[in-house]
Amino acid sequence: MGNKQLGIAMIGAGAIGGTTAAFMKQAGWKLEMVCKHQETVDRISKRGVHITGMKGEHTVRMKAVKDISDLSGSMDFVFLATKATDCLNAARDLLPVLGPDSTVISLQNGICEEALAHILGRERILGCVVGWGATNKGPGELEVTSEGEFVIGNMDKGADERLSIVQEMLSAVYPTRISQNIMGELYSKLIINACINSLGVIGGVTLGELLSNGKARKIFFELMREAMSVAEAMGIRVEPAGGGKLDYYQLLAGTGILADIKRYLTVRVIGFKYRRIKSSSLQSLQRGRRTEIDFLNGYICDQGKNHGVITTVNDKVRAMVREIEGGKREMSLRNLQELIP
Repeated sequence: MGNKQLGIAMIGAGAIGGTTAAFMKQAGWKLEMVCKHQETVDRISKRGVHITGMKGEHTVRMKAVKDISDLSGSMDFVFLATKATDCLNAARDLLPVLGPDSTVISLQNGICEEALAHILGRERILGCVVGWGATNKGPGELEVTSEGEFVIGNMDKGADERLSIVQEMLSAVYPTRISQNIMGELYSKLIINACINSLGVIGGVTLGELLSNGKARKIFFELMREAMSVAEAMGIRVEPAGGGKLDYYQLLAGTGILADIKRYLTVRVIGFKYRRIKSSSLQSLQRGRRTEIDFLNGYICDQGKNHGVITTVNDKVRAMVREIEGGKREMSLRNLQELIP
């Protein structure tokens, strides 16, 4: 059993951070939460985090502060659950509360680990994939919307005794698997987010509405093909997504009518299963916040440029989402026509 007196901080009180912190605290881990807004600090400190949805109803009180500088001291483990757009600023603020042996675990969408390593030191960073979903319904009001797992790993694939401790912490929330190919796991989720999150913003609809649209499905596969070409150039072996159910190599293999039908049926099944879910980027826009496009499709575009891989459709998606963020374009399924190769 891990030492539950370790100093642990959760940076970010949104859907994933708040839910993870609440169940870790409920399991007996000593934990403090940093919340961006004072209203959330007050709510969590006085009344606790209220969780509903697929894990039942829970209310968990814990120490909450507004700024990283307000944490009680040096932290042994820090879970970084801000939006990807905020993670680098948060990392800089973390430096004074990290000791030489402190560990930082990124819970962001996209691949932020390498950028975080430049600020915090590569030896401090562990990668993590969040394979379940939750929704922020207001300060301290969170709903678990889909079940799944965590996947954690060392960025350099070496043996790492910290992983078993983090595994025990996160298993209080959902089963946690240690991977020897965490970059392949992170990239696998990146592809899904680059398709679902970004097209959800462009169309302005739920996942079910999006993937029932033939144009969206065609674009989905083009984004995926480009992403896999970039992964090959980077030397990344992409792991299957969805707990092993979505193997990109098999999905994209083959040509002709039968192969196309198999691909489209796979995506329709995904769309039906998660038909009521809005992408997190769409939720961000509806709250007046920026999306994480530069850490999703933008990562694929930038790495494609670095490795000489053409990413035409991902480039168009990034540009279109930026136009929507800037108020220069409305969200609509009509936008999809411009993305078809």
